Amino acid sequence: MRKSQPVRRVVLATAATVSGVVLLLALKPASDPGAASAAGAAPQQTAAGRESPQGGARAGSGTVTGDTVRTQYGAVQVRLTVNAGKITRAEAVQAPKGGLSDQKTQLAVPKLNQEAVAAQSATIDTVSGATYTSEGYKKSLQSALDRAKAAASPSPGPDSGSAGRAQARTVTGKVAQTQYGPVQVRITVSAGRITRAEAVQAPKGGLSDQKTQLAVPRLNQEAVAAGSADIDAVSGATYTSTGYRQSLQSALDQAGG
Repeated sequence: MRKSQPVRRVVLATAATVSGVVLLLALKPASDPGAASAAGAAPQQTAAGRESPQGGARAGSGTVTGDTVRTQYGAVQVRLTVNAGKITRAEAVQAPKGGLSDQKTQLAVPKLNQEAVAAQSATIDTVSGATYTSEGYKKSLQSALDRAKAAASPSPGPDSGSAGRAQARTVTGKVAQTQYGPVQVRITVSAGRITRAEAVQAPKGGLSDQKTQLAVPRLNQEAVAAGSADIDAVSGATYTSTGYRQSLQSALDQAGG
């Protein structure tokens, strides 16, 4: 009987060893690198999923604000929302206000916004009874369209050289001195045509302010429409008109050179 005790001890030791091995094998998968990476796979996919939609949204739409145009009754400024090259929304962020101007603005601006979206251009009708607001709206709308178009144009590649840069140029004419003050014109020329004209200097102070606000927007529009300095003088602003044409011609000479 005494000889059987060592045998029992061996059997018990063996059983204990087997149990320990079984416990170790049961615990090992929790620290397995493969299991750890599988557990982290879901968060990685979620992070990637958040990145791609953002890029697509930025590429598909944009908001552009046009120049502030001064009119006889106040400033007008238009903001556009453009999606895939089309105007989806137009709004006037500035418009004449105060007194009778409030009524005219409430009458004209909604119609002008609607016309801009329908026409997809600045070639829209003037609202009767709100001529100055309508003209200012169309000018600011055109400048917003120009900016949207420029932003959508692809940047010239490394092989395009000067040809790519020549597609659009901004040139400032010489200062023309007049009896009432200096006049200086800046134009943007693309593919040999004037796409935008603006007076960076014009007579100001007293009565000159009114004449400048009356004449300059018309002269800018005429310059773009004519594509040359052969434009009519604005009645009541002869000196300003003459100086404008002189500076415009010098700008055209530089652009052509």
